[in-house]
Amino acid sequence: MVQKDIHDQWLQWMQQTHIPEVMQTGCFTHYQFVKLLDTDETEGLTYATQYFAESKSQYNMYIEKFATLLRNQATQKWGNATIGFRSFMQIIAQ
Repeated sequence: MVQKDIHDQWLQWMQQTHIPEVMQTGCFTHYQFVKLLDTDETEGLTYATQYFAESKSQYNMYIEKFATLLRNQATQKWGNATIGFRSFMQIIAQ
């Protein structure tokens, strides 16, 4: 969830800085950045970013080498004006 007062700046940062930095790690083949619809936007807007890795080892490399730094950068920049969580998922069907 992203608070409305920082939404525009956060959205620009995600598209121009954070997502490109994650992709530059070489751990992911592609990504999908979406806005959740039909949600209560009283406190803010909700987005999801999915990163796709070729293997669990590629994902593990990201976690081991890059995740902490990139997550800390986000926390330093936005504090608690955003709420995020991470999930590891497997595609069952497309």
